[in-house]
Amino acid sequence: MSGRLIALANLKGGCGKSTLALNLAAGLARRGSVALVDADPQGALRHWSEWSPLVGESEITVLSGDPLQNLREAAQIHRYVVVDCPPSLDMDLTGELMAQVDTVLIPVLPSPLDLWASAGTVESVHNARRINPGLRAWLVLNQVEPSSALSRAMTQALANLDLPTLSNGIRRRAAYRLAMLEGKSVYQLNARGREAVREIEWILEEVLRP
Repeated sequence: MSGRLIALANLKGGCGKSTLALNLAAGLARRGSVALVDADPQGALRHWSEWSPLVGESEITVLSGDPLQNLREAAQIHRYVVVDCPPSLDMDLTGELMAQVDTVLIPVLPSPLDLWASAGTVESVHNARRINPGLRAWLVLNQVEPSSALSRAMTQALANLDLPTLSNGIRRRAAYRLAMLEGKSVYQLNARGREAVREIEWILEEVLRP
């Protein structure tokens, strides 16, 4: 049986896509084997894997190279596959990946520029559904500051993008940056990552719900 295939996509770079993909994969590794497909030409996850103590010691396998081939092969082996899609440098590849996965998550930063830029990603989801009508998709508000009026306004503005927003977003936390710097996920930070882990688990519970 093929595993659950989850893509992280946003045609605008710098939205925290790779960081979220990594930590979702770490959370999924607690549930079964995971392949993390690095389709972003910047190769952030590939570089992370080179010094990460997780790789080889957990059920996360990081794959670089041909993303479409990696996705197809990993889906036959692993229970879960997480794909870090490329930004607008390769919109065609992102569309092809969306056409093959079960779920797409679109991280959006709380800024008007990111909100407007995400409209193109939403359009790509609708295009992918012509080939993959069962594709599920959510927006994920990332790096939220709850006390910020802008973050609160963004929650309302996302309703105009014609895709649902996950009930729980990701707060702006040093734990996410620290984990990447140490070659870890927030799950390996123990007490330092407790609140971040709770956020990732909330997202996974919503996304994996039948």
